[in-house]
Amino acid sequence: MPQLTFRGVPADKLLTMSEALAVDLAAICDCGTDNFTMDVLQTTSVYGGSSGDTSYPFVEIGWFERGQTVRDQVAAAVTAKLQEIGIADSEIAFRVYREDSYYINGVPCS
Repeated sequence: MPQLTFRGVPADKLLTMSEALAVDLAAICDCGTDNFTMDVLQTTSVYGGSSGDTSYPFVEIGWFERGQTVRDQVAAAVTAKLQEIGIADSEIAFRVYREDSYYINGVPCS
C-alpha cells in the first residue's frame, strides 16, 4: 500500500522507471519501497463504434490519506516519471481507503 494502477502505459516502459519511482515515492511517503505495488492494466478504448490500440494514460492510486501536500508531491513524482518515458499527458486520481474498512489477512488495519 499504496497501490498504483496504470492504464494506457506500456508495461515495458513502466518497467524501466518503476524502481526509481518507488524510491521517489518512498521518500515522499516516509516508508519503504516494498510498500508500493504497481500494476498495468491492458485495456482497449472504444468510442464511436471503433476501438483504439491504447487507452489514455491514467493512474489510479489507492492509499490511506496522507494529506494534500503529500498527495501533490506523489502526483508530481508520478507525472515526472511518466514524462521521462515519453508520456507527455496523463491523469492521476487518488482512491482513499479507510483503515477500519481495509483488511490484511482478515484483520482490519484500524
